[in-house]
Amino acid sequence: MNKRLAAVVLAVLAVLTVVPVASAQSTPTLSNIRTGRNAGFDRVVLDLSGLPAEHRVREVTEVSGCASGMPVPVPGNEVLEVVLVGAAAHDDAGNPTYTGSRNFPTPGLANVRGVALTCDFEATLGVAVGYGNTASWHRVFTLTSPDRLVIDIGQ
Repeated sequence: MNKRLAAVVLAVLAVLTVVPVASAQSTPTLSNIRTGRNAGFDRVVLDLSGLPAEHRVREVTEVSGCASGMPVPVPGNEVLEVVLVGAAAHDDAGNPTYTGSRNFPTPGLANVRGVALTCDFEATLGVAVGYGNTASWHRVFTLTSPDRLVIDIGQ
């Protein structure tokens, strides 16, 4: 009986040493929001610690806070709402990783009028970019080294 028990214990230990330990992966976090004027378009850059699982984009006339449902004022005639799924503006302990303004005007840009954070809840980060020219084009894409999400709004 002791030999059988020893064999079972040895088999279990062998399996445990081969199975890799799953590691918890932290949610990518926002550290900065930068804006800039370029020839023919304005750019908003979200600096991140990693890339979100996905991002969704839609044109709207107004936005609201995801947790409260309260309107979030964003200057402009049109608003581009960008939702980053799998990203946050705080770390796993709840400490803010983005300490800048959550709603600010962009007076140095040609078309973009303002930027606002609309959501930071359950690994969902929402950003609204207000702009004046309703006929403007837009593009949203990610870049790496360093990781960032780029929002371009045509003039």
